[in-house]
Amino acid sequence: MNKTQTQKATFGAGCFWCVEAVFQDLKGVSNVISGYAGGHVENPDYENVCNGTTGHAEVAQLTFDPKIITYQQLLDVFWHVHDPTTLNRQGADVGTQYRSVIFYHDEAQRQLAETSKQATDASDLWKNPIMTEISPLIKFYPAEGYHQNYYKNNAGQGYCSMVIAPKVQKLYREFGHLLKTANG
Repeated sequence: MNKTQTQKATFGAGCFWCVEAVFQDLKGVSNVISGYAGGHVENPDYENVCNGTTGHAEVAQLTFDPKIITYQQLLDVFWHVHDPTTLNRQGADVGTQYRSVIFYHDEAQRQLAETSKQATDASDLWKNPIMTEISPLIKFYPAEGYHQNYYKNNAGQGYCSMVIAPKVQKLYREFGHLLKTANG
C-alpha cells in the first residue's frame, strides 16, 4: 500500500490563532484547524467558549505525515512556542479556555506526551514547573470559519502583529529546519 498514513495531533497553547499560525508552516503538516476540545458542552461556539463556561480549550488540530515530521518533533515545537508553566493563561489571555493542553489521540501519543513533558520539565527550558494538562481527545469541534487561517488572513491586525508574529518568528529562529520553506 503506497497511500500515506496521516495522523492527527491536537494542542492547546493559549489562543488558537497562535497555535494554528505556528504549526501551519511545518513541513509534513498538511492541515491545521482551529477549534474547541475538552469541555462538556456539545457544539460550542466562540462566544460561549470565551465566557469560560463550557470547559473547552481553544485548540488547533493538525493533520501530519509522521514520515516527514514526527509527533515528538511537534511536541518539541509545542514546548518552545508557548509558556507551559502558566495555569490557564497565555499572556493577556486568561481562563481555562487558554490552558496549555495536549489532547492525545491514542496510547502512543499519550506516552510520548507524558515522557516529553517530564523531559522538558527536567530541562532548563523553563524556570517554573510545567502545568500542561495531558488528556484524551473525546471530541473536537471546529471553530467558526472566520477563525480559520486567522493569522494568514489578518497579519496586519494588532493582535496578530503584537502576539502571534513573535511566536511565528520564534518558530522560524528555533525550528527553521522543520519549515516548509527552504530557508525559513
